[in-house]
Amino acid sequence: MKSVIQTEKAPKAIGPYSQGIRVRTGELLFLSGQIPLTPSGKLVGGDIESQTEQVLKNLEAVLTAGGSSLSQVLKTTVYLKNLDDFPRMNAVYEGFFRDTPPARSTVEVSRLPRQVAIEIDVIAAVG
Repeated sequence: MKSVIQTEKAPKAIGPYSQGIRVRTGELLFLSGQIPLTPSGKLVGGDIESQTEQVLKNLEAVLTAGGSSLSQVLKTTVYLKNLDDFPRMNAVYEGFFRDTPPARSTVEVSRLPRQVAIEIDVIAAVG
């Protein structure tokens, strides 16, 4: 019924969570939040655009490993350390979800792992 999704093309989990979970009965894929780490675990610093791009690349890698894709994402939650970064984050985000953007929630949070500026998690369809 439930299987763990793990790929070396995205950073390994840095805590007690999986990169993704696939539920075969419902054909849904639940991805843990991704932060701007490279697959080798190096933190991408700098501006919100660079961090957003790395996060979305990580999510894309986990989606692919789980038998899904960005085009099948149903819902995202974006966690921003500073909501003033929203327009710049949104410009990068839009480039990854051009055709049929998923439902989305965006919230400002006081702190994220490794002091990054952004984290995004997704729920996607499979198949």
